[in-house]
Amino acid sequence: MAPCRPPATGRPEPSTFPVRTEEDLLTARHAVRAATLAVGFGIVEQTRVVTAASELARNAYIHGGGGTLTIEYLHRRSHGRGLRLTVSDDGPGIADIDSALTDGYTTGAGLGHGLGGARRLMHEFEIHSTPGNGTTVTATRWMTP
Repeated sequence: MAPCRPPATGRPEPSTFPVRTEEDLLTARHAVRAATLAVGFGIVEQTRVVTAASELARNAYIHGGGGTLTIEYLHRRSHGRGLRLTVSDDGPGIADIDSALTDGYTTGAGLGHGLGGARRLMHEFEIHSTPGNGTTVTATRWMTP
């Protein structure tokens, strides 16, 4: 997929990336890093957003059987500039979202800090999941003054 390019308005259009292979995970990570630079995030915010994106994309790949990552550029008077990441899959879904967000909860070999950690790294975080119908996570980070 092509990197985000600014249209005539100067703000990049949303870009969607597949998350189906290990290579896709790397491509998605690089795309998110480039997006954080385009928005103007400092190194700490860049690291937060890229870390959250990596965790969410990896979850879609491992637990959801693959999916997509969409990067959206935001601008609001009340919040300034930001990025919204939407990661979706068509996997088995999350039966108990509250438990999945609890540190130490894991369905695999990980440490169980993934979803809860990603939520703490972002300013806004929503999970929509239906068992048997997949999961969509939307996470937003705004530039801090």
